[in-house]
Amino acid sequence: MSQLITTAYAQEYANTVELLLQQRGSKLSGYVSPMSITGAKAATVCEQIGAVEAKKRTTRYPPLTPQDTPHDRPWVYPSDYDWNDMIDSIDKLRTAVDPQSSYAQNGMFALGRAQDKEIFTAFFGDRKTGEDGATTVTWAVEGAAQIVAVNFGAAGNVGLTVAKLREAKRMMMAAEVDMENDPLTVAVKAKQHDNLLAEIQVISLDFNERPVMVEGMVTRFLGFTIKQTELVQADATPFDRIPAFAKSGMVLAQWNGITSDISQRKDLAGLPWQIYVYGTFGSTRKEAKKLVEIKCA
Repeated sequence: MSQLITTAYAQEYANTVELLLQQRGSKLSGYVSPMSITGAKAATVCEQIGAVEAKKRTTRYPPLTPQDTPHDRPWVYPSDYDWNDMIDSIDKLRTAVDPQSSYAQNGMFALGRAQDKEIFTAFFGDRKTGEDGATTVTWAVEGAAQIVAVNFGAAGNVGLTVAKLREAKRMMMAAEVDMENDPLTVAVKAKQHDNLLAEIQVISLDFNERPVMVEGMVTRFLGFTIKQTELVQADATPFDRIPAFAKSGMVLAQWNGITSDISQRKDLAGLPWQIYVYGTFGSTRKEAKKLVEIKCA
């Protein structure tokens, strides 16, 4: 069991259990495409058929020449996550409250953050494609035209601006993303959220038909849902890599959703209670043109 449980031993001034500050679970899983998988080490996300062009007929009764319709097949691979701790039955007698449910909740939060980390890693990492997943495509190649520069619209390197969000949306519109039916999301750190609060076009009702803030938090702008998470990654520069994406552009596949189990270990002295939280899931890019990386200083 946790060696720190003794700090919760019953005292007159310690009669509650509090979880310290942390991201409470996943913030992005509801904004990417869900997928449920059973019984496979890896799975195809879908069968993709690329765009084709019609040929203009210039003569009567020309011979028909078949065109090769482009096909692709993105793959997703599972990762296993778990967390566990034990509470000794003897220690439960000495605490003013039972920390069992708090331990379980803490573990669930940890697994939820792991899902977001999988999404971030898949956004900027390699993805597998092809008939059997043997082809590797890097974001540096696939997303080369999907990056908003750190100095876009400014004389020098800057944080998140309205100009950068507009450029991200322009890229998606130019790629024919169906914005009416494919919700857009951008994940930002507290720093980028603060950048937006300095933008008059964000906070002023003169530029917005309806408020975009709820109790000081920017929740939507330019059609993007704004999700704040400190799990945003940085490159080697370091510049923050802000992901903007259409829901169908990213997939979170679950072989086993986040599951918790609380049971008594009768094989151990003291009959401790074991809290075990586990899950198997993975993520991948589905279509690069539905994603945009926004560099922020």
